[in-house]
Formats: sequence, structure tokens, C-alpha cells
Amino acid sequence: MDKKPLRTREEVLQDLRRKGVSIAALARSIGIDRATVYHVLHKDNPNSFGKAHKAAVLLGIKDGEIVEDEGHEHA
Repeated sequence: MDKKPLRTREEVLQDLRRKGVSIAALARSIGIDRATVYHVLHKDNPNSFGKAHKAAVLLGIKDGEIVEDEGHEHA
């Protein structure tokens, strides 16, 4: 399976602007709250756990695996 190259936060934001898509709309489309997606795209953090990790992987800015397991975020 071919891996896509990772994108920078700025590349994701430029793509949103080019398409005319808001962060809120993007958040709804990936099923993560707007505040988390905003934080992932604008704050300097490692996006290591929970919803931030999932958002970063789905947005293509982090290489990782999404594990859907109840209680996983609070372990």
C-alpha cells in the first residue's frame, strides 16, 4: 500500500481556502469537533492522543493509526 506524503498544517489550511471550505465544515466531514480541528491546525502541539491524534492522521499531517476503541481516549 502506497503512503501519501505528509502535509503541513499550512498546506491543509491553503487547501481549505482554495476550496472555500471552513474548518467547521471540515470538522463535520471527519466527525471531530471544530475546536479540536482548529487546535490541530493552529497550535503547536504533538497531537499525540485522542481526538487530536485522530484529526491529525485524517488530515494527513501525522503518520499514525486510528484505533477505535471505547475508553481508548481516557486510558
